[in-house]
Amino acid sequence: MKTVLVVACALIDADDRVLIAQRPEGKTLAGLWEFPGGKVDVGERPETALIRELKEELGITVEEPCLAPLTFASHAYEDFHLLMPLYICRKWEGIVTAHEGQQLAWVRANKLRDYPMPPADIPLISHLTDLLL
Repeated sequence: MKTVLVVACALIDADDRVLIAQRPEGKTLAGLWEFPGGKVDVGERPETALIRELKEELGITVEEPCLAPLTFASHAYEDFHLLMPLYICRKWEGIVTAHEGQQLAWVRANKLRDYPMPPADIPLISHLTDLLL
């Protein structure tokens, strides 16, 4: 089974809310909510991939020192295994805007379970709840 490396970020605003994005129609797992991020390209560092993805998806600029690794998910889907480091970020430049047609929501950590998420994202919630409560 092939392992796919993706990277995700919990953007945390001044009110300690976490940004999640809804996967748009036409994508795998459409309608589910997830932490922004995406695939790490061959030869790319996870931090570089995350900075690129946040710029593409949300139009914000993040500096690498502002990314702090928090935890990771390891999940076996039917046809691949997902490995996903989760970083937190509290500082960025620009206004968070949906650039790929996705819905965005700023959510308190203790309310994240109210949003249906892909199986790999669900175990990450408790780490954010511990951090933010």
